[in-house]
Amino acid sequence: MNAATFSSTPKHSSYDVVIIGGAMYGSSVAWFLSDNADFDGRVLVIEKDPSYANCATAHTNSCIRQQFSNPLNVQVSQFGAEFIANFKAIMGDDPRVPTLTIQNFGYMYLADTDRFADHLRAACDVQQSLGAGTRILSPQDIRREYPFYAVDDIILGSLNTLNEGYWDGGTVFDWWRRSARERGVEYIAGEVVDLTCNAQGSAVDSVTLADGTVVGCGQVVNASGTRGAKTAAMAGITIPIEPRKRFTWVFSAEKPLDRDLPLTIDPSGVHFRQDGPETYIAGGQSAVDTPPDFDDFSMDHGLWEDTIWPTIATRIPQFEAIKVVTEWAGHYDMNTLDANAIIGPHSEVRNFFFANGLSGHGLQQSPALGRGLSELLVHGAFQTLDLSPFGYDRIAEGRPFAEAAVI
Repeated sequence: MNAATFSSTPKHSSYDVVIIGGAMYGSSVAWFLSDNADFDGRVLVIEKDPSYANCATAHTNSCIRQQFSNPLNVQVSQFGAEFIANFKAIMGDDPRVPTLTIQNFGYMYLADTDRFADHLRAACDVQQSLGAGTRILSPQDIRREYPFYAVDDIILGSLNTLNEGYWDGGTVFDWWRRSARERGVEYIAGEVVDLTCNAQGSAVDSVTLADGTVVGCGQVVNASGTRGAKTAAMAGITIPIEPRKRFTWVFSAEKPLDRDLPLTIDPSGVHFRQDGPETYIAGGQSAVDTPPDFDDFSMDHGLWEDTIWPTIATRIPQFEAIKVVTEWAGHYDMNTLDANAIIGPHSEVRNFFFANGLSGHGLQQSPALGRGLSELLVHGAFQTLDLSPFGYDRIAEGRPFAEAAVI
């Protein structure tokens, strides 16, 4: 979908729900609202850049995992996996909608310290208690199943190849957006520059666009990605969201591996995985991880040569001879308090709802979070999975959501 398909003028002067941001989060909320039999209101999605060229959705590596330490994050991803597996049926068996699967090469966490090894064991217990297929592997186990790894420095690995790996998030995004629009959700190209609250400061009455258009709103959803804090500030609200640059490289190997490469999280923090039949993908971040400008997507050209490639070649000696095929930089909408989502209403501005700070987990968590937020908007409470631990109250209290497995 390109900008030409978006009007810049809303059809109505007011809407029951106005969603600021039309990428993965905003479109998830919009679609689940359109799919809720108890909701018949008007929904407006306002997207600053309908080309989606620089949104996190466009730059994602599109993976899903259950290897989290917090049970809620495990359950969120389990619903995501269920949603992917049943996507065509959920979309009403529309013949235009493809059948989706997860490419289950899995995730492999590697521990080189006793402390991290203990963490992986404890997290594995949590995951297994919820039905995940996580296994703890000794170095000998790793060598047997994946002989290409160098593991002399490794104490253990944590591996799950059930509902962990790559999935086609772009297709889900496209169909959420297309289906929502076919059901009457309105998307416009525009930039929100102001939010007007009532005299008591207890609700947002309207949003103002850059061209001066004022739109009344019953409820507002902040789904504006890295600009989430900027949007919240228009309502006098502070949230700890900043852009953080993350780098990706797709590479080929002179000697491809003889089996799929799990998404490997090296103890250094560098991660790499299977991409195509004979290509691989790697990711990392600069040593100095400060917030870039919203529109800064320049590469750190020394990072590959100095850090990423040496790490990959050390962990997999067969990757000594590799060649970069393509590369890009994207942004996380980083929650600097705890690197986890903020979901639900503000404590005082009660019709202002957050869908912010997913910190790199956004694509895999978007089905559960879109469903949950739509339930809040329609029913005033979660109806399925209780996402209240992601609520704003912890932000106001400075109380981090406990999750150790952040990549």
